[in-house]
Amino acid sequence: MADARQLTLNLRTQRLSRDSANRAYWDTVVSPKSVPAGRTAILICDVWDNHWSRGAAERCAEIAARMNDVVTAARGLGVSIIHAPSDTMDFYVDHPARRRMLAIPAVSPLESADHADPPLPIDDSDGGSDTGEKPWHKAWSRQHPAIEIGDQDVISDRGQEVYSFLRHRDIAQVVIMGVHTNMCILHRSFGIKQMVRWGVEIALARDLTDTMYNPAMRPYLSHDEGTRLVIEFIEKLWCPTVSSEDLAKAR
Repeated sequence: MADARQLTLNLRTQRLSRDSANRAYWDTVVSPKSVPAGRTAILICDVWDNHWSRGAAERCAEIAARMNDVVTAARGLGVSIIHAPSDTMDFYVDHPARRRMLAIPAVSPLESADHADPPLPIDDSDGGSDTGEKPWHKAWSRQHPAIEIGDQDVISDRGQEVYSFLRHRDIAQVVIMGVHTNMCILHRSFGIKQMVRWGVEIALARDLTDTMYNPAMRPYLSHDEGTRLVIEFIEKLWCPTVSSEDLAKAR
């Protein structure tokens, strides 16, 4: 049975440590965690069909194609799939996956716990487009069509609904993937910050995400390096990350 299968998630965090001379440094720690596939959920954040930034739209299309392969494999193992394309619920108003989510009884989340919330290591105050467009207009209408929606999947862009689904399915581990790491992934009502404050075990799929970062802005790095910085920031201060490969195989 799919529910009996175990995923091994290699959770990567950054830990502040001391060397032999008592100098502080960040140490990368990888901790394997075994979790039943049937108690794991993938949360797909804002992988839209289009974006006001051309660079963001192009990278999103590349991620969506790879993401669908991972999601398809994980679904076959018994992993629950939550599609969360914000601001597009009108498109899905009659979709079976949306109706499945709405049929789940509401569960009140725990009171949000305090959590330190330091600033990001990149400056995205210009909107983060590396192809010159200025923010912002709503260019999206649905989730990217490259990502298939299965017959047991659900759709929501509301944290309360997602939390209720997690409790209803007795989910022990959530893995969030999608865009953008420094914006929606962290800040949506179903994003990392809120889930951490609600006590939900969440990890970021670090190879299926992207940032809104313009290399012309601080700290003046390439786009990929800006993404890496945000991922490490999350590992240090918010939650672990995993490779998507961990979601596509079980024992």
